[in-house]
Amino acid sequence: MDSLYLVGLAVLALFAFVLAVVLFNFFGLWLRARIANAPVSLGKMVGMRLRKVPVGLIVDNRITAVKAGLDVRSDPLEAHYLAGGDVSHVVLALIAADKAGITLDFNRACAIDLATKGTGKTVLEAVRTEHQSEGDRRAEPNHGPHDD
Repeated sequence: MDSLYLVGLAVLALFAFVLAVVLFNFFGLWLRARIANAPVSLGKMVGMRLRKVPVGLIVDNRITAVKAGLDVRSDPLEAHYLAGGDVSHVVLALIAADKAGITLDFNRACAIDLATKGTGKTVLEAVRTEHQSEGDRRAEPNHGPHDD
């Protein structure tokens, strides 16, 4: 009975130690996100760390997006990072597009980011170029095959 008590106490102490380490590592980020009204659960943060995703990058970009009035969840940000994308560029492009009145959803911004990877062009530059070229096309008169 005495050894069973010691084993139970050791398991409880190990659990308390793991909990303390998790809280020590993630509490600051969790609190910052919670205060900014962009919560990310401790469980998600632990999962990100296990998948070798920089937790601070994801949480900070989620806070930035939420503060700019965009509801971007942490899971899509994490998925874009794991796909090799630049999460910061995508979030900044979404904010700039929103402020400029340009329609740009998260998936399209991610696709543009991945397509421009290695070209030296950011998502924001690509969106600006695309938006300007659409405006140029609208300004040109239509010349159809029978408009001679």
